[in-house]
Order: sequence, then structure tokens, then C-alpha cells
Amino acid sequence: MKKLLLFNLFVSFFVLLLAFTVRAFSVRGIFDNRSLMEDVWFQVTLLDAYLGFLTVYVWIAWKERTLLRRFVWFVFVMSFGNMAVSLYVILQVVKLPGGTGLSEILTMRTEPVSVSRHGHD
Repeated sequence: MKKLLLFNLFVSFFVLLLAFTVRAFSVRGIFDNRSLMEDVWFQVTLLDAYLGFLTVYVWIAWKERTLLRRFVWFVFVMSFGNMAVSLYVILQVVKLPGGTGLSEILTMRTEPVSVSRHGHD
């Protein structure tokens, strides 16, 4: 039951962020923010958000064992922020093996993709 609750919580985050992002794009372009960029409180808020993204990314980088996956998630997190973070958590919940506790989401590392040579494992 806790797994379903966590899944629904992060799906809700993702959908809410996506809806507000689409709404914002319909009102004003992403690069049409000069007045905001001059506001010191907006600068602090932006810095706070990106330091938070980097904090979560450190956890993602630890969980992901290949450089390619680490790079892809870095781009996603820095580009899409908490939408990417919520998607990552959703994927972790879905991949969680049955019978394991939710704490495994925090501590279970992803397995690297194995490449077999000459068709042998």
C-alpha cells in the first residue's frame, strides 16, 4: 500500500508541474523574463532551486552506475527540475522488487547494463 501511495504522490507532483509549465508557456516564453532576472529574490529562489536539483542529482548519480545514465539524468534534472526528479522517483517505485521496503528506493543502486560478448553470458 505504501508503494502505491508513493507512486501516486510523485505522479501527482509530475502532473501538477507539467500542467503549470504548459500554462506558463501559454502566457509567456521562457526567455521573456528580463524583469524577473533583475529581482534579487528571484535570483535567490533560482539559486536555491538549482542547488536543490544538484543535491538530488548527487543521489541519482550514486544510484546510477553508468556514465551515460548519469549524464542523461543530469541533463534531465537541470533542464526539467522537479518534473525530472518526480519521474525518477516514479521509475524507482515501479522497479522496486516485490517484498522489499520503500527504503530500498533510497539505497538500491541500479544494475549496469551487461554487454555479453559473442552471445555468451
